[in-house]
Formats: sequence, C-alpha cells, structure tokens
Amino acid sequence: MSPIATSSPAGRVAGVTVPLFSLRSEQSWGIGEIGDLPAFAAFIARAGISLIQVLPLNEISIGNTSPYAALSAFGIDPMFISLGPVVDLQHLSTRDVLGSAGVVALNAAKKRRTIDYDAVRQLKRKALLAGLQRFIDHELAAGTGKSPRARAFIEFCDAQRHWLPDYALYRAIKDAHHGAAWWQWPDPLRERDRAALRAAQARHAEAVLYYEYVQWLAHAQWAAARGELARQGVELMGDLPFMVDRDSADVWVHRGEFRMDMSVGVPADQFDEDGQDWGLPPYHWRIMAQGQPGFAWLRRRAAYSATLYDRFRIDHLVGFYRTYMRPYERRRDDKGKLVPGTFDPPTEPEQIVHGERVVGAVMASAGERGARLIAEDLGSIPAYVGPSLQKLGAPGYRVLIWEKDGDVFRDPAAYPALSVATFGTHDTAPVAVWWDELSAAERAEVLKLPVLKDMPEPLGQEFTPAVHGALLHLIFAAGSDLVLLLLQDLLGVRDRINKPATQGDHNWTWRLPSPLEKLRDDPQVQAALARVRAAVVASGRRSPTPP
Repeated sequence: MSPIATSSPAGRVAGVTVPLFSLRSEQSWGIGEIGDLPAFAAFIARAGISLIQVLPLNEISIGNTSPYAALSAFGIDPMFISLGPVVDLQHLSTRDVLGSAGVVALNAAKKRRTIDYDAVRQLKRKALLAGLQRFIDHELAAGTGKSPRARAFIEFCDAQRHWLPDYALYRAIKDAHHGAAWWQWPDPLRERDRAALRAAQARHAEAVLYYEYVQWLAHAQWAAARGELARQGVELMGDLPFMVDRDSADVWVHRGEFRMDMSVGVPADQFDEDGQDWGLPPYHWRIMAQGQPGFAWLRRRAAYSATLYDRFRIDHLVGFYRTYMRPYERRRDDKGKLVPGTFDPPTEPEQIVHGERVVGAVMASAGERGARLIAEDLGSIPAYVGPSLQKLGAPGYRVLIWEKDGDVFRDPAAYPALSVATFGTHDTAPVAVWWDELSAAERAEVLKLPVLKDMPEPLGQEFTPAVHGALLHLIFAAGSDLVLLLLQDLLGVRDRINKPATQGDHNWTWRLPSPLEKLRDDPQVQAALARVRAAVVASGRRSPTPP
C-alpha cells in the first residue's frame, strides 16, 4: 500500500482526539468503523477542527478491550471494517449472513450505550468469513491475473510482506490452540522450526488466508477514508504504543530483539508510591541497534505508521531514552510490593545519546513518507528530555491542568510553538469534571489566567456553557502550534474513555450518545460546536479547507 500524498501540515491547527471505536453511525455494527471517519470529519469540521487523532488501531488481544494491548504492532483490527462497502457481501442480506439470532444480536449491539466487544467480534467474523468464501469462489478461483480484485489482494500481500505473513500465521496458529500464548504452543512452533512452520502454513491455509483477506479489506478502507479526509482538508493522526504485548506476533517472530527475562514499568513517583509494572518485554536495545542504520524493526514500524497517518504520537516517549525494568519472574517481594527496577541505559549521558538515536531513527523513517512524530512526554520526565526533543524538532505535550509553577498555572499563550496543548488525555477526566472538582484555592489560581479573569461575568463553580466557552478560548489561544482536545472536551460532557488502575466496562467502551446522523441536529451539540468554532476562529488557527 502506498502512502497517500497530502500537503505538508502548516500553521496553527485545532485537533480532536477520539477513539475510532467511539464513533457511531446508522450503518455501524455496534462499534465505530473506518467508514464512519469521513462523516465524523465533516461533522467536526464545522467547528473549525482540521485534525483527527485516533487511538491505536492494532488488533486487541483476546479477552481485552484496551487498544494498548495488541496482538501485533502492525495491522488494523478487523472489528473496525465497515461491512457495507465489502463487495463480497453485497449480494447477501444481513439475515443471510447472520441468521435470525444474529440479526437480533446485531440490533442489540447497535442500541447499546457502550461497546459489547465479544458480540461485535463474533458478528463481524461470521460476516467476514462469508465474504472470504465468496472472494475465494469468485475472485481467487478465477486464477492469478484474471480478476482485478485478486490481483489487488496479491499486490497488497506482497507490499506488506515484512509483517503480514508472520502475523497471519501467528493468528491462525493461535486460533488453532484456542487462544493460547505462543510460549504454550508445541516446542517446534514456539521455537519457529522451519519445517513446523511450513506444515502449519499448509494445515491452516484457509485461516491464514482469512487474516490476510481482512487486513486487505481494512487497509483498502483506511486508504479510502484517509483520502476523503485529505479532500476535506482534515489531517489524520495516530497513536503508537511504546511497547508490544509479550504474547504478540512481533515478539514471537523477533524474540531476540526483546528482553524476555525483564518486564517494563515505571518507578515510584508522587502519584504512585509503588510504581507500575506492565508485564511487557523491554526492547533489547543492544541487539536492536545492530546493523546499519540500526533499529530496523522500529524503523519498519514507523514507516508502516506513516502509510496510515499524517502524524502519530509515540506513547511513553521517555521509554526511548531510558526503559525502566524489573526481572519478569521476580517483580514483587514477599510482601507483594514491586521490587526496585533499573534503567536501560543506566546513566544520564548514555540515555541522552541513546534516546536521540532511537527517536531520530523513528522520525527519519516516518519523515521519509511525509509523516511527523508527536512525543507523549508526560509523567516523571528527566529534565534533559525537553531540550533533547526541542533539538530533534519533536513537539511534546503541555497539559493545562498540570502546567504549573508551584500553585500558579502557566499562561497557555506562553507555551512553545513546538508543543501540543491540551486539557488532558484519554487517561484523564474531561475538563468539565476537572472544573467541578477544583478546590477553592485551585479555582482562585485558575481564574487568574488571561481570558478567564477578563470575563464580563465572574465564572462560578458550575461548569456552564459560559465556562466551557471561556476555557476553549483559553486553550485555543495557546502558543502551541497544535491544540488537541478530547471530543468530550469539545462537547463539554463528562464521560471518560479510561480510568487507569481500574478494570470494568467503564473503560474503553464509550460511544457517541447517538449516531452522527442524529447528533448533527442536536441543539446542545450544535451549541457546543459553535463555542468551539468561535474559539478556533479567535485564535487564528487554520480552518479545514480542501488542499
């Protein structure tokens, strides 16, 4: 798949962060889909928003709902495929594909306030298997070179050969072993014995073909959606998790480039006295750096991301400078406390050199394909990271609620141009909740900020439309070239995407309250978007205009 040519991002931009799964239309099957993106772009462009950031698209691991727990660093989760445009299904009715019980389940999934991942996956897999069978019978059976769609499929598989064959085989073997992790497979498969892999490829040929087929569909739809966004003058930004899951195609295939004896986490800080442990295998930096120009796997990952996005964010960017890790088998002591870990590299001078090499490699690979990198530099960040990112030309984050000198909030207008201004991320409460929960002392400090202190009527404790409008004017007037707000903050609602350190259906399941077709006519939504547009226009940020 070739990258789409887009004009270079320029000037001051207003963007929105929304998980793809949160979108909703009359056509979608209980979850946001790729085909919903153009309609959402048109919907949000009315408010002056010219960039959409989505969370990771990779296939979520079985039994999980977090987009940061993926089975591969490459590929698009098949649950995001829009089934209406799939040519191989257009001769069939929904009832033909799903049966009566399936139609009932689909209608229930569509009406749910939140996402039922298990139901969506089962329904879409059933439909996509039916599509695959028709594709085999009517396209592939025609013989290579005879069917244009068969040729397009073969060309896609060849273009993605650096990851797709391994991913498809991994998924097929995993299915055959009822979802077991790769280290629980028989020894020859676990150790990637060539004869065993050839035998598995033959034994699971149709399952392998299924995973290649759905990736072809997903990438074709993504390219079409991205092209339509470009025609609307809207950029597309992605999100790249720092690490990959231990049970992933990447670790199974490239095991030498990961530290299987260690586990990534973060040290204790003022927010978490025990620190955190994520159970993910750290990069084996010494091995990864080998060869010329070095960090080949990370470069391929960045290059692949650049075929999907105009910009992408690197989650937990500090990990590229210094990775905090503990022994995987001895992460906790006898009292259940996390044991102290170590940094790799260990010293600050080494960390600076190493981080600039790694981030520079990722930026260079993405830049060759016209994409730019955003550095998620939040949390406990060494003082050297900011100047280093400035040197590299990678914008970091300025989160208004945390930007303070002691108790004094910094004026967003003083944020550097090379930065991303925001109220919060997918892991924080929306700004409406933050305003509600401000202490009297904090509120007094916030109200000293420009825009807020100059309001004709004093702003009270309640989050009103006036408060919403004032905060929007404050953040969009930031010195940052990019202001990136959660959709919740544009709409002024209190729903959360994720609450870290908690589990349950309240995480990663938020959907738009109504389909886009209905939201367009909702008076409260339109009033909120009018406030957004007024703030964007006042800030002089670039409007979404076709190139």
